[in-house]
Amino acid sequence: MVKKIPEFKTEEEEARFWDEHDSTEFIEDFEPVDISVAPELEEEILNKRELKKPVTLRLAPYQIDAVKKIAIKKGLPYQTLIRMWITERIKTEV
Repeated sequence: MVKKIPEFKTEEEEARFWDEHDSTEFIEDFEPVDISVAPELEEEILNKRELKKPVTLRLAPYQIDAVKKIAIKKGLPYQTLIRMWITERIKTEV
């Protein structure tokens, strides 16, 4: 059964809804959109891409499974979520 996105009365109601639901449940309601970015902004964005160096971490299978489940809920690749967590922790430690 395909779920439909309800109509919201307020932004707060909509925010609560999306905090409690996974957007992939409503994928049929989404429409593709085209966006354009100013050329100078596009160049700035592309130039700021950070070089990433691969590392190997040994994690327990349950840890990887947990990260993957959290990442799915957030709509992110799990490797991106791990990088975000590491970045956040570095900022708190510095």
